[in-house]
Amino acid sequence: RTGFIRTIIGGYDYTKSEYNRAIHAKRQPGSAFKPIIYAVAMDNGFTPASMINDEPVTYKGGPKGDWTPENYDRKHYGPTRLREALAYSRNVVTVKLVDAVGVDKVIKFSRNLGLEGDIPYNLSIALGSLSVTPLELCSAYSVFANNGVRMNPIAVKYITDSKGKILESNEPEEMQAISNQTAFLITSMMQDVINYGTGWRIKALGKPAAGKTGTTNDYRDAWFVGYTTGITAAVWVGFDDVRPLGSQETGARAASPIWLNFMKSALNIAESSDFSVPEGIVMYPIDPLTGLLSKEETATSLKEYFKDGTQPTQFSTASPSPARVERKSISNPDFD
Repeated sequence: RTGFIRTIIGGYDYTKSEYNRAIHAKRQPGSAFKPIIYAVAMDNGFTPASMINDEPVTYKGGPKGDWTPENYDRKHYGPTRLREALAYSRNVVTVKLVDAVGVDKVIKFSRNLGLEGDIPYNLSIALGSLSVTPLELCSAYSVFANNGVRMNPIAVKYITDSKGKILESNEPEEMQAISNQTAFLITSMMQDVINYGTGWRIKALGKPAAGKTGTTNDYRDAWFVGYTTGITAAVWVGFDDVRPLGSQETGARAASPIWLNFMKSALNIAESSDFSVPEGIVMYPIDPLTGLLSKEETATSLKEYFKDGTQPTQFSTASPSPARVERKSISNPDFD
């Protein structure tokens, strides 16, 4: 809410390296960039219940030739709600989403959140092919935590002389970067990343939290970025020479436990409460198979949040299928 930086750790041993990776290391965020893409979608006609077909697709004439994006497990899941796609970090759905909303809008939105590094002008940004510092990505996520308000990071609150007289001070500067409705929807979706997706370890925090894992090709970068109502934190794990961390060293496995341990201590000095539902958000029961309205609340229907006016107007006619209502667990929860 203030932008004041509580702590920065730029490496594990300052005597061996003075390089502050938290501020200066520009690395690919992988799937930790996906919440920003889904936020763009929420501002451009999509909802958490919108369906995109997770099926093979090939894009012609890319910078490296034809490109067929794959999910981490190389499987496809058919029609998928966006809430489900973010929780399970589905690459194919996310690429199609960027294609639908447009690369231009994703880049503009990212700049509005404070991401200043190189952003490729192609669909690969769906998989986090841009360059960010941990501080930049942490600050971007704080916009979601702060009801859409962007606060520039402040490392030094004030400077005093030997007598305590304030010589210089930095005051928080805020701007409404995105709507509080969009911020809430993405927060709600990232809560499900923790509830039954790749961020499952964070449930041990025992407090309301939202966040996203990220892993880059060959396990070169592992991320977890997340927040409570009082504090936002980003964890990046990697080598300076960009060599692989090792097999299966994903954001879920390598980064999220560090985030969890830090937040257990940080919450002793930062408040934590439930995320509040802003005005302009409504909830309706939907059919998870179609994303359309359910005629009544049943054991197979789900409650979903919408910006008022974007909720479906059609009722589902699909036959209930309890097996596809919601995947409460995944076979490999550390895959991203």
